[in-house]
Amino acid sequence: MALSGIQIYKMLPQTNCKECGFPTCLAFAMKLAAKQVELAACPYVSEESKAKLAESATPPIRLVTLKSDGFEVKAGNEVVLFRHEKTFYNKPGIFIKVRADASPEEIKAQVTAAGAYTTNYVGLELFLDGFAVEASGDAQAFASAVQAVRGASHKPLILISRDPAVMAAGLDALDGEVPLVYAADPGNWEAMADLAKQHKAALAVSASTLEELADLTEKIKAKGVEDLVLDPDSQSLSSSVVQQTQIRRLALKKNFKALGYPSIAFPTDEASAAQAIAKYAGFIVLDHFAPELAYPLLVLRQNIYTDPQKPIQVQPGLYEINNPKAEDPLLVTTNFSITYFSVANEVEGSGLPAWLMVADAEGMSVLTAWAAGKFDAERIAKAVKTFNVADKVSRKRIVIPGHVAVLSGELEGELPGWEIRVGPREAVDLPSFMKQAL
Repeated sequence: MALSGIQIYKMLPQTNCKECGFPTCLAFAMKLAAKQVELAACPYVSEESKAKLAESATPPIRLVTLKSDGFEVKAGNEVVLFRHEKTFYNKPGIFIKVRADASPEEIKAQVTAAGAYTTNYVGLELFLDGFAVEASGDAQAFASAVQAVRGASHKPLILISRDPAVMAAGLDALDGEVPLVYAADPGNWEAMADLAKQHKAALAVSASTLEELADLTEKIKAKGVEDLVLDPDSQSLSSSVVQQTQIRRLALKKNFKALGYPSIAFPTDEASAAQAIAKYAGFIVLDHFAPELAYPLLVLRQNIYTDPQKPIQVQPGLYEINNPKAEDPLLVTTNFSITYFSVANEVEGSGLPAWLMVADAEGMSVLTAWAAGKFDAERIAKAVKTFNVADKVSRKRIVIPGHVAVLSGELEGELPGWEIRVGPREAVDLPSFMKQAL
């Protein structure tokens, strides 16, 4: 049974050292009871208390990690229903399905194309996580398909077959890896559990109702398989949302251990794939690979699984765009990644040379940073001096975003001898502004 915050507090050192990040031990205990922190954050808790608090310190959703040669995909360890409450931690792994009845050459071509796909999004490299090999019913063909995938990629695998004999052949083709075995169901769970335990693999559990799913996980866990993944076997988009939400809520709010595992989804189109990312799949298997399908899903996943309290940032500094010379204009913006790339891409696309100074605004956008006092005349002037801008720019002229035109007077005082120009409010208007006004 989960402990209350007061019960946990009584087992803590009660020193209020603040090293856990909270002002008091009681505040930390309340967060621990709510599954919003880990016990490891307390550096002084005794070994005796650790043992007693193991239940409260364990994340409500088990962490499951698929591993291969140099790659891993993690799912689970989530502690909130909604991202804004804290953050989501482990992005759902996106896998591409490969069918074992295809020829080895076709399989290698599919895997090579999907495995090589990457896209740059606000300075981050986004890519697909692995492959799901679906058996056709023939054990040898399944093993050959697994080997063909391995010949083209070393990313983690999901093996799909409900026939234990076929699954055994696929697992035998992998050595020293941790794949996901899909799937144990009411008819084959004992044999599948034995295979997962023998090969130290994670095991997906499939059932038509949450009651059957919970019953199966308890039976399989009793056989010694700990790393489980849930497949509620939803038949429609609406039922998938309902079941995935129920699983997450039961695990987080009711501490229902039988459903405290990440889940898997097999979306049939882009809409259901997007839904699976948001609510709340840990592993997602796409039916096929296409760049136009992968890109929006990878971007959506990145946005949802970015800590809302820690925006994506770029390194503050002085950046060169289109090989600027000393007399070319100096633009300034904040280090919020989307803001930086909006400005940089517009200027680069115009072909106009410019210097872009990125000031440290703690990852906030221009207006947000200005309102919070993180992007003001003093900070901009400090950045000019820190990055030795005057040594690279001969014409002392700086362009500030139009949204913070109010800073121009103060900035003149901070940077005597510099010309302060107010640029447009939107990055898209920068090229025309630079052509006409600079």
